[in-house]
Amino acid sequence: MLHYSYFKHELEFAFDARTSRGEIKNHTAYIIEVFDYLNPSILGRGEASPLYGLSIDYQNDFENQLKNILQELNNGLRFEDIDLSKLPSIRFALETALADLHYGGQMKIFENEFIHGKAIPINGLIWMADKHKMLEEAQEKIEKSFNCIKLKVGNLDFDEECRLIESIRKNHSAHKLELRLDANGAFEPHEALEKLKELHRFEIHSIEQPIKPKQPEWMEEICREAPIHIALDEELIGVDVYEMGHTLIKKIKPKYIILKPTLLGGFSACDKWINIANKSNIGWWLTSALESNVGLNAISQYASYLNVKNHQGLGTGSLYQNNFPSPLMVENGYLFFSDIKKWNFEENDL
Repeated sequence: MLHYSYFKHELEFAFDARTSRGEIKNHTAYIIEVFDYLNPSILGRGEASPLYGLSIDYQNDFENQLKNILQELNNGLRFEDIDLSKLPSIRFALETALADLHYGGQMKIFENEFIHGKAIPINGLIWMADKHKMLEEAQEKIEKSFNCIKLKVGNLDFDEECRLIESIRKNHSAHKLELRLDANGAFEPHEALEKLKELHRFEIHSIEQPIKPKQPEWMEEICREAPIHIALDEELIGVDVYEMGHTLIKKIKPKYIILKPTLLGGFSACDKWINIANKSNIGWWLTSALESNVGLNAISQYASYLNVKNHQGLGTGSLYQNNFPSPLMVENGYLFFSDIKKWNFEENDL
């Protein structure tokens, strides 16, 4: 018989983190632990960290819901028999914890090459700031051998953002540097196409979520008419992939979709989105959603298990000043699993 518990860890950002939803200073990680009474020394761990402003399960009573679900599991109810459709981060955490337990509590989640040294290409994320700070961060990423960077747009004056992107592109051609943009729904529907036409001259790889989600008619038109490839991100959140996933993709016809297991309902939901994307000839990549190293590790191993080749959004391990020490390392634009560094969940060492 299995026993479930959890503990909270307040992640503190190592810098001023600004998003289109405002500044965030910390992020709560709920780490689920599970063991089998036949061998209680082996723990499986998973992370539930609903994200403010995005997660459908970010609610005031989230912790109480988590407690109730774990109590039901401890009372003998099976994981498969609990409705977690409105609690995607808990589903992700439980999938991860049970997989970790299955592999002996060594933070191994999948059979994959990542934990044996095969690195994953990642994009360098440039956080929202003033133009000069963003340009400085972009240059730092490029000097660290990132050949793909992602910039948040929609926060500054549009002309200023164009000048920022132009400054980067002047010195780094599209053959050497892939530029991705993320608008987080910042553009108004009636002005989005004109802005995308203006941005097109900078040889942009793609732009995520140019307008707010739940505007399918506008999004369909933008995907059809835009000179830049569109990637859906927030558009997928809260959508029942089994009931509505195919209908959504068939109508909007994006070039890419962005998969965040914490927000979409774990690996099983992502598997379904990938299946729909592949059948629809649509590209995809995985992105972390500000999880601690526990969640990032699980998503990275999932990416490796899927044998990804393109750049993934998995460079978030250094965001926090008190992240769990782990073997996850970033170097030369790649995420890799160090054979020297170890996991440490002792609170006094964080």
